[in-house]
Amino acid sequence: MDRNNEKLNLLGNKNTNYPTDYDASVLETFENKHKDNDYFVKFNCPEFTSLCPITGQPDFATIYISYIPNIKMVESKSLKLYLFSFRNHGDFHEDCVNIIMKDLIKLMEPKYIEVWGKFTPRGGISIDPYCNYGMKGTKWEELAFERLSKHDMYPEKIDNR
Repeated sequence: MDRNNEKLNLLGNKNTNYPTDYDASVLETFENKHKDNDYFVKFNCPEFTSLCPITGQPDFATIYISYIPNIKMVESKSLKLYLFSFRNHGDFHEDCVNIIMKDLIKLMEPKYIEVWGKFTPRGGISIDPYCNYGMKGTKWEELAFERLSKHDMYPEKIDNR
């Protein structure tokens, strides 16, 4: 599929190959047609899984990705396959969300991005790492600090775990 002279290889492809280990190379972008607007794009992935790097046991989470696009946007099917690639990947919860954020920054160079992992409890404890980034030297860098400094001051009711 060609959208604004960009090749999107995964969208509409009926022969999808699912990665068996972490693979950032599956991520694809397309042009932001609304560069004159600042707006959030939010993805919710309620079926994220990764492996504990010590025990090999599966960890389950909902991953929330919110970003303010700049020039490029991430294509959703490629994002789905990318997140799926963590299924056999062993890393701690905090590492997973930071890897996701850094890969998306490298891919899109967004104005602002945040990634929040809400992991289901194991051993009676749930871990919910949050990370964010604002483009350096811009108002988005200030927004990142503001949101991080006030993050989770009013936690939501946890009733889905």
